[in-house]
Amino acid sequence: MKGPAIFLAQFIGDEAPFNSLDAITKWAAAHGYKGVQIPTTDPRLIDLARAAESQDYVDEIKGICAANGVEVTELSTHLQGQLVAVNPAYDLLFDGFAPSRYRGNPAARREWAVDQLKLAAVASRRFGCASHATFSGALMWHMVYPWPQRPAGLVAEGFAELGRRWTPILDAFAENGVDLCYELHAGEDLHDGVTFERFLDAVGQHPRANILYDPSHFVLQQLDYLAFIDIYHERIKAFHVKDAEFRPNGRAGVYGSYADWADRPGRFRSLGDGQIDFGAIFSKLTQYGYDGWAVLEWECALKHPEQGAAEGAPFIARHIIRKADKAFDDFAATDVDEALIGHILGTTR
Repeated sequence: MKGPAIFLAQFIGDEAPFNSLDAITKWAAAHGYKGVQIPTTDPRLIDLARAAESQDYVDEIKGICAANGVEVTELSTHLQGQLVAVNPAYDLLFDGFAPSRYRGNPAARREWAVDQLKLAAVASRRFGCASHATFSGALMWHMVYPWPQRPAGLVAEGFAELGRRWTPILDAFAENGVDLCYELHAGEDLHDGVTFERFLDAVGQHPRANILYDPSHFVLQQLDYLAFIDIYHERIKAFHVKDAEFRPNGRAGVYGSYADWADRPGRFRSLGDGQIDFGAIFSKLTQYGYDGWAVLEWECALKHPEQGAAEGAPFIARHIIRKADKAFDDFAATDVDEALIGHILGTTR
């Protein structure tokens, strides 16, 4: 496993050092990060279309990062991926994720989003990234609780439509040798293992359809985030290291009561302040041979982001395991002796 790295989306701002690629990568390296995951919606960090078109431009960005002591771990199209599939109920809310010229025009907005994902496939290859981070979007999220009863066939058709929309994008990532990793997240049609499996069926078990593993979203859903690794480790190709807690009470539970984040029973926390067993997570990922990046995503309802970032790098570094290259009891091993083995088993004739 590689790391520590940091997702820059929550730190971009108008004030230095958060307002340019050069400054923010220096800041990240100063806190001990070795990699940065770059969102592709802010031109202060990257011009996605130019990155897809020009290797010289990509090399320039890689040069800035290298000079400052970090490398690009993955690119992210979370906001664009959301716009690949938007139920009309959310059109106004999600219009802000697209450039102003596409707002009020869902078809044009979706076409732009699909093009963005295809550009990201090429750009990721130019950067030498093995994985790319995104969201699936949602056609059915507003029906996650079955009341009123959903019409028969609605969910099946919803996943079929997701498959039709995402298969050409997945094919573009396949052509560029990059894994497309969906962050399984409340608000997305892909938010747990069952929905991911249904999506895999809809895209013909596409080999490039993979998972960005973020245990914080599973704590808030009350899903077993360790068993999830046992089941889906072959599809986990990216990793957000983010903490969370779930403390239900006599007044509120999983649904959160429309409360602000600080007042919800389930809320995201800075690393080490929540309930997640990261020792077990890093152990399981190491056991199954995960060789991608461990990337901090800071989202905390209480702690200042700069404190969270400063504490995050050493936290991740402490948890990264250098995988053993020999068994602990090899000192007591003996050479293969078939006669001895037969004697011990009582099978020697």
